[in-house]
Amino acid sequence: MPSTRSWFFVTLIAAALAAIAITAPWSVAAEQRGKVVVLTLDGAVSPATADYVVRGIHQAAERGAAMVVLRMDTPGGLDTAMRSIIKEILASPVPVATYVAPSGARAASAGTYILYASHIAAMAPGTNLGAATPVAIGIPGAAPAKPVAGDEDESDAQAGSLGKEKKPAASAADPMKAKMVNDAAAYIRGLAQLRGRNSAWAEQAVREAVSLSAEEAVARKVVDVMAQDLPSLLAAIDGRKVSVQGVGRTLATAGAETVALDPDWRSNLLAVIANPGMALILMMIGIYGLIFEFYSPGLAGPGIIGAICLLLAAYAFQLMPVNYAGLGLILLGVAFVIAEAFVPSFGILGLGGAAALTMGAVILFDGDASGTYAMPLPFVVTIGAVSSALVFATVAFALRARRRPVVSGSEELIGAGGVALDDFSTEGWVLVGGERWHATCPEGLKRGQSLRVKARTGLTLVVEPANQGGNDK
Repeated sequence: MPSTRSWFFVTLIAAALAAIAITAPWSVAAEQRGKVVVLTLDGAVSPATADYVVRGIHQAAERGAAMVVLRMDTPGGLDTAMRSIIKEILASPVPVATYVAPSGARAASAGTYILYASHIAAMAPGTNLGAATPVAIGIPGAAPAKPVAGDEDESDAQAGSLGKEKKPAASAADPMKAKMVNDAAAYIRGLAQLRGRNSAWAEQAVREAVSLSAEEAVARKVVDVMAQDLPSLLAAIDGRKVSVQGVGRTLATAGAETVALDPDWRSNLLAVIANPGMALILMMIGIYGLIFEFYSPGLAGPGIIGAICLLLAAYAFQLMPVNYAGLGLILLGVAFVIAEAFVPSFGILGLGGAAALTMGAVILFDGDASGTYAMPLPFVVTIGAVSSALVFATVAFALRARRRPVVSGSEELIGAGGVALDDFSTEGWVLVGGERWHATCPEGLKRGQSLRVKARTGLTLVVEPANQGGNDK
């Protein structure tokens, strides 16, 4: 039995570990309290970037940060990913300042909505925002609708003339477009009213796809401040009052220490997998890997790799706007290419499969105005070229094999040479092709005499002396 002293030390160590476990989160929070966490959204708003921003805001809240600065340069992106970021900003216990930077950056399309949703909206000189009209996935765009009746005067008064013609309203023949535009306009107008920003221009950005420079955005109260760099931004917003979850809070950010929170391995991996080209490659590897495994059972490697790649591709597809017609064309093309190896179509099936693969790759992902999920043309051309090369190689191998002489089976035995193993008059044993065969020969053969195969009946060969059939083989 352990002694009393042993139990005492065990209890002491357990208490120390418990104290460390309890106080560790508070110590981290204490280290981060008063600091500004900086997130970077550079590129299209996608599921990968949304995951990074959402988890970054969560971590900032857990560490007790004073503020989150989302440094942004985006051409836009998916509506679902954008709304995920906005929901997190609206529910965040930590104030979020979205800063369009550096000079030359933009907050177009989805970026405009994120900027309006933030507690503080800021831009660097030489940046712009706007062009927030939603683009229908898979549906040709129509002219944006004009502001609804009753809002035109307010729009002109607050946003001023933009030197553009009023766009016609979405026609009744395009109800889907009108529905999307009205929903987006109401959404951004609600965000503008929540943050006390120019709601008329926000709706105009949706309905007429207009844009503003940083200077104009500040003048029209679309954004709160223009700052050259991050320290200037923190100094400019120091002392401002914002509403965080309905509670007023005064910002104290001047001279605050900044902590950059870069994307971790999970976000980077998600960004790679959610790339349209990579998703298509994973799907092709998965399909061909499983096919090789089914045709050569027991290899294990192709089946394992194929199954993993196929599951990763399925995960990527559920993150992206997949056009199922394109997916069907790709699967049909793969089936045709495989069938070419087994059906003597002389390349017709294979060429049809290559064409289906290429067209499927083109329309597999529904792109948006930002080109987030547009399949690169060189990649599509490569897919078509590789598929065509595979077809031509299959046809070439088939034609070459057709011209070769028969090397196995009954046909290969006819005319083959051999020797008699014993003396016999009508039946005996012969050696043909390195194998012992029962043979019949009306002329009879001597031991070691050369012979030629005339025919085969079951497992018996009909032979004749080699000198009767012409020259020896």
